[in-house]
Amino acid sequence: MMHPREQITLVMQRIYERVLTTTSGGNLSILDDEGNIWITPAGVDKGLLKPSDIVCVKKDGAIIGAHKPSSEYPFHLAIYNERPDIKAIVHAHPPGMVAFSIVRKTPDTRILPQTYFLCGKIGYAPYALPGTEALGQSIAGEFRKGASVVIMENHGTVIGGQNISDAYQKFESMEISARSILYANSIARPVYLSDEELDAYSAQLRTVLPEQGAPAHYPAAERERRSEVAKIVRRACKQGLMLGAYGSVSARWGNNDFIITPDGISKWDLTLEDLVQVKDGKSEKGKTPDGTVLLHQAIYEKHRHVNAIILTQPPYLTSFAVTGADFNVRTIPETWIYLQDVQMAEFGDQFAGQEKITGILSQDTPVVIVKNEGVIVTGNKLLQAFDYLEVAEFSAKSLVLSASLGKMVPIGDDQVEELGRVMSRWKNYEWKM
Repeated sequence: MMHPREQITLVMQRIYERVLTTTSGGNLSILDDEGNIWITPAGVDKGLLKPSDIVCVKKDGAIIGAHKPSSEYPFHLAIYNERPDIKAIVHAHPPGMVAFSIVRKTPDTRILPQTYFLCGKIGYAPYALPGTEALGQSIAGEFRKGASVVIMENHGTVIGGQNISDAYQKFESMEISARSILYANSIARPVYLSDEELDAYSAQLRTVLPEQGAPAHYPAAERERRSEVAKIVRRACKQGLMLGAYGSVSARWGNNDFIITPDGISKWDLTLEDLVQVKDGKSEKGKTPDGTVLLHQAIYEKHRHVNAIILTQPPYLTSFAVTGADFNVRTIPETWIYLQDVQMAEFGDQFAGQEKITGILSQDTPVVIVKNEGVIVTGNKLLQAFDYLEVAEFSAKSLVLSASLGKMVPIGDDQVEELGRVMSRWKNYEWKM
């Protein structure tokens, strides 16, 4: 188990490297079992934070550490006093949620089912001077109503969790949802899920595979795929292409057998041992694969050319998923050659209608966007699938950014035909990790 100092330092490093806070902005805290609050210090560079910088405020109010505690300590204390179930707090000024804060609105979590079930309804705390008891009471009042995520008027956001990983996952999910809504408004209008759709989604997540009877065997090919999956998950998280709380990655290692990410473990904290082996339609004993495992299985069974699958929610691609807007890949040569024409599946097809998604996918159509869910990317190798994901997200970003300039002018049919003659040379790249 990591010490609270180390946990806080690690999560703050993630937040800063993901450009979700500034050198001076934001603060984190953990309430330990003895009632002590470990909190980030005031006036210390968030980008270079060390475990020794973290301050401990004892239950009796005594301060231990090399620095003063964050000036926002009063609202951390107020939240802990109000909600005994909360053991960690993340406060920061991420651009997406600040955008809602400064127009005095809250993001609707029904935009993505994962955010809805993880974060629930969002609280809204009226403005008060930073560092004051008044701000603490304003925020604590929203937590008293049951919120675990609060938008702070003209300020930022504060999020509580059962532990620091839980709080960070909520923080990350909310920021992606906020950005997806913002970007969606640039290209169309976001569509929100109904109660019926959310209930159906929740029921489908309970679908599980039977377990293997004996302990799993780990041949060399399986171990190699396991290592590749762990590396790609870590890389995707660092690049903002995958969230700790959502997304699944798998790689085939023999026939229709594959390795897949587990359910209920943050992608940021994933280890080789956490990954789940699926063999002969059964999951590794004592482990639970991601809730999308049946979709992965169906894709591998139908498409022998697919050896790797990534399901995720990068913000720009997700803006197309939450609007249903046409994702025109005829932007630049690379995008069209690798992705061809990306199609859109309906919300729910990733569960009940697996044959619809497997019917869309082909060697010429490796990517499918699922409404209000995200994107499914396939490849012959895992690195190829990851590159396709990067290419797709870059293209989606360009389309969103170009919307303010005018209507997109796609590559013409003659140019597409010309690209077709050189396409095989591009697509036969040797994908090595």
